[in-house]
Amino acid sequence: QVQLVESGGGLVQAGGSLRLSCAASGRTFSNYAMGWFRQAPGKEREFVAAISGSGGSTYYADSVKGRFTISRDNAKNTVYLQMISPKLEDTAVYYCAARTPGVPSMRGSVYSYWGQGTQVTVSS
Repeated sequence: QVQLVESGGGLVQAGGSLRLSCAASGRTFSNYAMGWFRQAPGKEREFVAAISGSGGSTYYADSVKGRFTISRDNAKNTVYLQMISPKLEDTAVYYCAARTPGVPSMRGSVYSYWGQGTQVTVSS
């Protein structure tokens, strides 16, 4: 069982920066691939970024490539999403998710564990 708790959301100006964190419980964090997903009002949940258990492989949605960076610190059981130059359309509730084995996926359905979400609002 893995419990995930996101933090770091809030109000950010377009063009600014924000870092989201997701802390995981459990002793074998490196066995889990981690993903970030988001859901805007009235829209379906969508993939944002994912990282392998070792941190050696990362994947991004085209809409955030070059602006967002996913990383992890397995010693701290934490995964991060650094958001650079966010746009108004990045406004959403952001969720982190975990799956094992540690192979990342863009499909939300393969993730077994989800956090409660953190709101990110980008203002002009």
